[in-house]
Amino acid sequence: MSTIIDTFIAPPCHAEIDILYQDEHLLLIDKPAGLLSLSGKNPRNLDSVHYRLVQQFPGCALAHRLDFGTSGLMVIARNKVINAALCQQFSQRAVSKVYSALLCGHLADDEGTIDAPIAKDPALFPLMTICPRRGKPARSGYRVVERLRYQDSVPVTRVQLTPETGRTHQLRIHCQQLGHPILGCDLYGGLLLPGTEQAPRLMLHASELHFMHPVSGERIDAISPCGF
Repeated sequence: MSTIIDTFIAPPCHAEIDILYQDEHLLLIDKPAGLLSLSGKNPRNLDSVHYRLVQQFPGCALAHRLDFGTSGLMVIARNKVINAALCQQFSQRAVSKVYSALLCGHLADDEGTIDAPIAKDPALFPLMTICPRRGKPARSGYRVVERLRYQDSVPVTRVQLTPETGRTHQLRIHCQQLGHPILGCDLYGGLLLPGTEQAPRLMLHASELHFMHPVSGERIDAISPCGF
């Protein structure tokens, strides 16, 4: 078996984590783009959501993650029991997630579903791949919000994305499969043509998170406005 070596070094992230809500059981935060969810094995990748929060909230754990370049909502458990309960909601697909994104080009359809199994491939690391034979089922819905011009010239489409599953890089690779990669995505074809001013970040933001509070049983509807 080939050994996978991750050579990625995260540049310093000076943006703060916004804590939107907290109680004795959980936190709702707004993660900045350019911050790892979990610290990497390389000591230069120590800074992360978990590393920062555990200083203030010892024992906290991540029930889910966002990609390094993705900003937006995350729910953080403050102890193991709550983390197990939240993880169960995620695994049972009882958590509803909505993302805002800018996609390259103008989409022909106003809405649709991408149904394409996703697999790991050590030869392509860190990229994932669409593979009907080895891939795990993955479905994502999209809805067009508006068609516009980035920098007044490049056609882009603002969409809402609703993943039904939670595979690694799911939204990024599904948008590539759609023929309209996410603007600013360096892994799946979202960089603009040479000579064009590149997007400052991956244009993907976790804008809504809907789940049940594991203790009170109340429905939590968290919303974070998109900043791009």
